[in-house]
Amino acid sequence: MKKTIQIEGMMCSHCTGRVEKALAALDGVSVSVDLASGSASVALSGPVSDEALRKAVEDAGYTVVSITGA
Repeated sequence: MKKTIQIEGMMCSHCTGRVEKALAALDGVSVSVDLASGSASVALSGPVSDEALRKAVEDAGYTVVSITGA
């Protein structure tokens, strides 16, 4: 399953690294963060709720605008 997370507040590569690290710490999550689009592309190999994804990003200090995907 793949999802896209739109994120506000990322300003530099350090920001993307923090978001990537926070999401990758969740079991079953592979992630790629793109600063230009302000988004994270997430591949899930197991059940991970949108709430868990949102919490990881927000705990890293950023705002989740939306989570889309199937």
